[in-house]
Amino acid sequence: MTQLHDLTALEQGAAIRAGKISPVELTEHYLDRVERLDASLGAFVTVTPEIARKQAADAESEAAAARREGRALSPLHGVPVPVKDLHHVAGVRCTMGSATLTDHVPTVDDHVVRRLRDAGTILLGKTNTPEFGLPPHTENDVAPPARTPWDLDRSAGGSSGGAAAAVAAGLAPLAHASDGGGSIRIPASACGLFGIKPSRGRVSSGPILHDVTGLTTSGPLARTVADAAALLDVLAGTEPGDPYAAPSLPPGGTFAAAARRAPGALRVAVFTRPPVPGARAHPECVRAAEETAVLLRELGHTVEEVALPDDPTLGEAFSRVWEVLSTMRPVPEEREELLLPLTRMLRERGRRVGGPEFATALYQLRAVTQLIADGLQAPGSGYDVLLSPTLATPPMPVGGLRDDGDPEGEFAALLRFTPFTPVYNATGQPAVSLPLHWTAEGLPIGVMLGGRYGAETTLISLSAQLEEARPWAGRRPAMW
Repeated sequence: MTQLHDLTALEQGAAIRAGKISPVELTEHYLDRVERLDASLGAFVTVTPEIARKQAADAESEAAAARREGRALSPLHGVPVPVKDLHHVAGVRCTMGSATLTDHVPTVDDHVVRRLRDAGTILLGKTNTPEFGLPPHTENDVAPPARTPWDLDRSAGGSSGGAAAAVAAGLAPLAHASDGGGSIRIPASACGLFGIKPSRGRVSSGPILHDVTGLTTSGPLARTVADAAALLDVLAGTEPGDPYAAPSLPPGGTFAAAARRAPGALRVAVFTRPPVPGARAHPECVRAAEETAVLLRELGHTVEEVALPDDPTLGEAFSRVWEVLSTMRPVPEEREELLLPLTRMLRERGRRVGGPEFATALYQLRAVTQLIADGLQAPGSGYDVLLSPTLATPPMPVGGLRDDGDPEGEFAALLRFTPFTPVYNATGQPAVSLPLHWTAEGLPIGVMLGGRYGAETTLISLSAQLEEARPWAGRRPAMW
């Protein structure tokens, strides 16, 4: 029998606008699932039932008034969307995954949170994240580890691991996430979801915690391409004070419309060798990309194999910038001892990075941007899309990456686990992860598509075509 969480987010929104289901009913359904199932998933750090019920009641009243008056509403009006716990929601604690900030309660919404409010979405709570979002697993000292519902012994990835676990297990229809080195795409791969890292400047990071490096951005995690595109429409937009602005869509254009539009014939470059020294791609991850290349050819696209140089420059430059970023999170001096070993190591290194060294690292990241733009994706002559595995391995066991006794070894292992994803944070280009492959043991394996700067619509249209050709929404974990 179909249950409410079997519906896509857009189907839920349409049913609310038509008066077939109520936001209150939908919210209670998800709050019940969170209460029953989250202890084994580690998806949420903080659940906000009082806020959710108040917002749901308001959304129900607004939906009834809109039906009487013939007014349009947001496609996601009344639909629950949790927020990652790196981001500020006024009046709700924001731990950033750190035991140093368990009493931190912001007084101002992040811009993305305000946009979610304006769209009429419902806040179920704050989803789990590793300390300050630094590693690509979600294991901290404030909540249980986030686990993929496909195998509860394995990690949901990170740093948006809680968001991915919630959506993949049907505890939320879709979720806000963020990505500074792969943090949307990594858990999308580990949890069998579709995730979008937008172009630099597509989504505002203000007003408080601006990332001056341009590496990080908010974006959606969802079960379907259309749902993710609809949430990107909600999140996207620049605000006064933003340091970057992605190219605008054509007048009247939306990302949701791109999910309904054929992509046309595209030139695709595929690479499966990680561009990080010492990293090796697991055969299942290679197979996922190779099978996707075959499917793309069958759909009429031109696919050619390329190889990115095995160059330590990108990893070294990214590491320097990441170390400096780790120092920017606000930690009370008297609580520094509560930091995890990896965080402490990164912050100590970051404080030793001088201004010229930091500037050089940023310059090197920009040089990578130019290399890809000129060498692979020049308009009119280059490739429209780059295809690769999302990760170098299938989902890792919980605890398989965290190593408090050897934080330097842990950080090196993290780079080998995620050799493909940081490229697009360095370049600012959009990238998506699609759940197009499963192992014989039932573990999801993601493939990644990277597009030209500002070309999210191309990736969304192509992803929707792939989703139609090889549907994945029918695959559901046992706890669904």
